[in-house]
Amino acid sequence: MKSLELKNLYDDFRDGKTIKAYAKLIEQEAKKIERNINIMEVCGGHTHTIMKYGLPQLMPENVKFIHGPGCPVCIMPKHRIDHAYILAMQEDVILVTLGDMIKVPGSKGSLQDARSKGADVRFVYSPMECVKIAKENPDKKVIFFAIGFETTTPMTAALIDFVIKQNIKNIFFHINHVTVPEVMEELINSRDEHVDSYNNQIDAFLGPSHVSVIAGAKIYEKFPKEYKRPVVVSGFEPVDVMEGVLMVLKQFNEGRFEVEIQYKRAVTYEGNIKAQKMIEHYFEKASLFKWRGLGNVPNSGWRLKKEFSHLDAEVIYKDVLPIEEIEDHKLCICGDILRGMAHPTECTIFGTACKPNSPVGSCMVSSEGACAAYYKYGNLL
Repeated sequence: MKSLELKNLYDDFRDGKTIKAYAKLIEQEAKKIERNINIMEVCGGHTHTIMKYGLPQLMPENVKFIHGPGCPVCIMPKHRIDHAYILAMQEDVILVTLGDMIKVPGSKGSLQDARSKGADVRFVYSPMECVKIAKENPDKKVIFFAIGFETTTPMTAALIDFVIKQNIKNIFFHINHVTVPEVMEELINSRDEHVDSYNNQIDAFLGPSHVSVIAGAKIYEKFPKEYKRPVVVSGFEPVDVMEGVLMVLKQFNEGRFEVEIQYKRAVTYEGNIKAQKMIEHYFEKASLFKWRGLGNVPNSGWRLKKEFSHLDAEVIYKDVLPIEEIEDHKLCICGDILRGMAHPTECTIFGTACKPNSPVGSCMVSSEGACAAYYKYGNLL
């Protein structure tokens, strides 16, 4: 009997014949629509699939992909990165974070730069690795610089829960978790006084996959109801994306505006209730969180509740952490890219001054950023 390999699980979702069959169905639906349909994929994982498999070339002329916020690294503002840098440079501190943060440039440099200057910066795959680091370094303060959308927030909450129950005294948290629905609303209708009003080009959304596993498809209900934008939660494989696009076009042709789940093998309407309750136990919404290139987005970020402030690095180190906001590089257009108002190739420094090994903007530094996807797969266009 042939053993089951990982590739057996995803081969069908990357099958060329199936992708082309969906392309024909999409073309048939698109012919019935007498205007352009711009579909924003919110997640960088979708962007990379779209680029890697050349899906834009399979779309009819009136169906376009536009790229959204991408990933938590892409949207991290410089002053929050400066916080990580400053904390890492403190005496007796070990700064721990997820690997994508290593090269993100702040105004003082990246965590890679801090490391080269002697800071103890460590990168982990799971927040729970902080426990081992803390036990091995009882005389050090271990600060977890937590980032992520709804996908990774429960892991930080689980670590907080463990730290409290095990009475671990040398683990602290700098919270940078953000939520997707609020920024989707911002992309449709800017409410930030620092960002000029603009005519958005978004007709529909491909809802992010892993976010929706935790939060559930229910978090997108306001978009069809209040904004007449369909949302289809799609998986990451090319067949998933193609089916998601087809479902979007069918909604337009049938005069519907709904939340639909293409990724039914992993996503439910309600999501992971246990994870949601753990998040709500330890976190509360911050009134504002600044998204890089987008400005301050109301109620889009989490912070530790006051009863857990003894674990909050922003409270403990408030005297050394700056609160001033820092503008991005003048030539970088990541803000417009994150809003779906521009493509990476429209940036004057794309592929020249700004490359993955020397990133100027957040969309290039992150492995899931739109600029990184265009740089890696742009030859397919």
